[in-house]
Amino acid sequence: MKNIAVIGAGTMGNGIAHTFAQFGYKVQLIDISEEALKKGLATITKNLDRMVAKEKISETDKKTTLDNISTYTNVKDGVEYASLVVEAATENVDLKLKIFKQLDEVCAPDTILATNTSSISITQIGAVTSRPELVIGMHFMNPVPIMKLVEIIRGYNTSDEVTSTIMELSKKLNKVPVEVNDYPGFVANRILMPMINESIETLYNGVAGVSEIDTVMKLGMAHPMGPLQLADFIGLDVCLSILNVMYEGFKNPKYAPCPLLVNMVMAGKFGVKSGEGFYDYSESKKAEIVAKQFS
Repeated sequence: MKNIAVIGAGTMGNGIAHTFAQFGYKVQLIDISEEALKKGLATITKNLDRMVAKEKISETDKKTTLDNISTYTNVKDGVEYASLVVEAATENVDLKLKIFKQLDEVCAPDTILATNTSSISITQIGAVTSRPELVIGMHFMNPVPIMKLVEIIRGYNTSDEVTSTIMELSKKLNKVPVEVNDYPGFVANRILMPMINESIETLYNGVAGVSEIDTVMKLGMAHPMGPLQLADFIGLDVCLSILNVMYEGFKNPKYAPCPLLVNMVMAGKFGVKSGEGFYDYSESKKAEIVAKQFS
């Protein structure tokens, strides 16, 4: 398994591409937007530059990593030789189902199809293909090159062989894979998102302010980042999407998103990526945040 296709050049997609390429895999990074591909490659280059500056990798390692990545705007061309495709598009069920229907049509019959979804059913995604036994979840954590965890999610029909293959592949990326079953939110977000949502409810109800809530959790619970700052980092739109998936999946009101979160997303306040969420992020502040991830 040497050719890996990655669908989506955004934050998660370029991080996944970076990681595979750094470990010697040939990566075909695919996005319908040429501009997104250029931006994704620029992000990978900047992150590699920081790793060189910190003496974590050499200039030769950086060049080899970048040489391992090729870009495509046409899905069929990008996946032609792929043994594994990792989809990292927006957390939208309709979009993901559309992508997997297309992948099923254009990929080789034995190509494994993985999704980086953080909440959507692997079984549902696999069901729109003719190869549900080859469909699996690979939920990387952000920032991908740094974070060790990969949630490996088995759909109802995912084969033992595919699960074992992806577990071993993750280890070759110097990650720690953890196998979980296919329920909304899996493990990471089933536990994390209600905490973030409750933090937003706490703010919404006037119990305390943003910095006060985050300080309590950082100093009292030893969290490296407060839940509201973390929500900004994840993206408030992404948090809302995940909560909606869990609410629809379980029909349990404890997963219903806080009205404040809904309003902030409608107002375009997504967190770091939009420049404003629970905190304000100037361009210099954003650069500082990214730099710290690779320090």
